[in-house]
Amino acid sequence: SDRRYVAWLMLVTLAYNWNCWFIPLRFVFPYHSPSNMIYWVAVDTICDICYLCDLLVFQPRVQFLRGGDIISDKVEMKKFYYSSVKFRLDVLAVLPFDVLYFFFGFNSAFRANRFLKHNSFFEFNDRLEAILDKAYIYRVIRTTGYLLFILHINACLYYWASDYEGLGSTRWVYDGEGNMYLRCYYWAVRTLITIGGLPEPQTLFEIVFQLLNFFLGVFVFSSLIGQMRDVIGAATAGQNYYRSCMDNTVSYMNTYSIPRLVQNRVRTWYEYTWDSQGMLDESELLEQMPLKMQLAIAIDVNFAIVNKVDLFKGCDTQMIYDMLLRLKSIVYLPGDFVCKKGEIGREMYIIKQGEVQVLGGPDGTKVLVTLRAGAVFGEISLLAAGGGNRRTANVVAHGFANLFILDKKTLNEILVHYPDSEKLLMKKAKVLLKEKGKPAPGPPVQQPRGLASLFGQKQETPKLFKAMLGGRGKEGLAKLLQLKRAQDAQVTPQKIQQILSGAKRDLHRADGKTTAKTPASWEITTVPNHSKAQAEKQPEQPKQPEQPAASSAPPTQQPKPVPVQRETSKDSLIISMAPSPRAGEGEILTVEVKEKTK
Repeated sequence: SDRRYVAWLMLVTLAYNWNCWFIPLRFVFPYHSPSNMIYWVAVDTICDICYLCDLLVFQPRVQFLRGGDIISDKVEMKKFYYSSVKFRLDVLAVLPFDVLYFFFGFNSAFRANRFLKHNSFFEFNDRLEAILDKAYIYRVIRTTGYLLFILHINACLYYWASDYEGLGSTRWVYDGEGNMYLRCYYWAVRTLITIGGLPEPQTLFEIVFQLLNFFLGVFVFSSLIGQMRDVIGAATAGQNYYRSCMDNTVSYMNTYSIPRLVQNRVRTWYEYTWDSQGMLDESELLEQMPLKMQLAIAIDVNFAIVNKVDLFKGCDTQMIYDMLLRLKSIVYLPGDFVCKKGEIGREMYIIKQGEVQVLGGPDGTKVLVTLRAGAVFGEISLLAAGGGNRRTANVVAHGFANLFILDKKTLNEILVHYPDSEKLLMKKAKVLLKEKGKPAPGPPVQQPRGLASLFGQKQETPKLFKAMLGGRGKEGLAKLLQLKRAQDAQVTPQKIQQILSGAKRDLHRADGKTTAKTPASWEITTVPNHSKAQAEKQPEQPKQPEQPAASSAPPTQQPKPVPVQRETSKDSLIISMAPSPRAGEGEILTVEVKEKTK
């Protein structure tokens, strides 16, 4: 991938193409003359110098692999090159057969050994494709060059056949008029592509030559067309996949009568995703690479963004690397809700591209803040305990927004291997949650100065005293009476007396112990020794002999007395409710009457 070496290979390739194109041309066409002989020799000499420098300077310094190790020792590199087949071909390619010019005259056929430098030509093609961003463009140009070169060779053969038969001797051969090379090239194109409309061959040689030319043309032309189709197909494979996915999705939506508005949004998502990142799912491309290469790409693309998150500062670097591999990229259209108020937050969002707006206010349409590329929100939801943390506002994509998402499940799977980082994140999460739950700060409290700072802060004055001190004369007394009445209204047992009024209506005493049935099926028992009555709510049913209580019955819950002060009596009435010790018999109402102590 060294660009300097690729540049040198380009010079060698230019020299190789000069020999490939002009050696056949000069061998067939009479383009040599004493006036231009020096120019041909000068260019040939430059090409030979390039071949020789490549043989002596560059190729012995090319590194190679041995058992998976890159060998960079100069002695070892020379030995490897000198023992290779490429070295033998390079030596044959620079042999100076040109000296035969002095014995047989100038003839480009003596330079035919220059064709043996083909290894450098193909090496240049491979290395150039490796460093190009759009290598398919070069592949198309190279395939077109192959086609033009084959047509060039066919034109040279046609002129040679015409010269062999005699220029202008028949209608089939070249008649010697006009530009000889262009006329022959035109004939080669029409023959090789089998267009037709050519003069019929007359002699046996012409017929055999034409038949071979047709057979060769069909084979070569079909091969080049197939290769061109493969090159263009590989170049547009991603585009074809995108179109196929979009067409299948549209067909699915039409089958189920999806509304037109939804279909337009789906099309918009496809178009924007493809235009912005050149593929629909980046993870499909990365999955084909080794884990180390995936990590290297993820660090270059996402590390600068994740490193800005305060929540992950101080964590293990390897944990952050693992997290980078688990980030998911999602594209939101303008107006899409990223998250809604009241939802359970299970993800953290990192803005890769675009903007989002946080909405609030009474109607939920007021823009509270606009977050741009590099901003992070929802990080508290990753570590919230007890079922998650509810979103407190709506977040909407302002335009096209590309966000990274890290869910809570993925983070927990990563933290299993990094307990120290997990503890640090839990501490930070508690601090963030505590800060989030603090009320809005009020006005600052002024600290006492001087001797007043030696005493504690004064307690609040009771309301009764405030009422007495707040007014004078009848005004202050009136406020005091109002507060007194309010307190009495809070403790007056009016509702309880209404409940007991029906029970007391039929109550009568007999020998210190009285039992009566109330209209509401209440059974009330009065015990004079303790001034206590128990009432049990039961459905009316025929009397049966009493059964001993089962040992498995739950213990009777001790009722909690609720003292109530009556307004017209000197006695205190305490009422309480408790479940019955017998299963399925309702509840027990306990009423206790106590005389006030004087």
